Amino acid sequence: MRLFCCIFALFLTGAAFAQDYPRRPVRFVVPLPPGGSPDLMARTIAAGLSGTWPQQIVVDNRPGAHHNLAADLVAKSAPDGYT
Repeated sequence: MRLFCCIFALFLTGAAFAQDYPRRPVRFVVPLPPGGSPDLMARTIAAGLSGTWPQQIVVDNRPGAHHNLAADLVAKSAPDGYT
């Protein structure tokens, strides 16, 4: 009986597929000015992800205020996984 319940539960999980992600461009916030090694790493990661995902990844450099500008932007963005 337990085996039957487990197999039945596995078939029910097929309807719980996630939506396609991403449906719009993803924003990658870098708290340092462009041209440094963190910017290069972010752009390398974005290039790798853009080859996998159908949407583009935008690298957004926000230097200043000891990284507080970038942190404020990310903290106030919508909690939808696109920033």
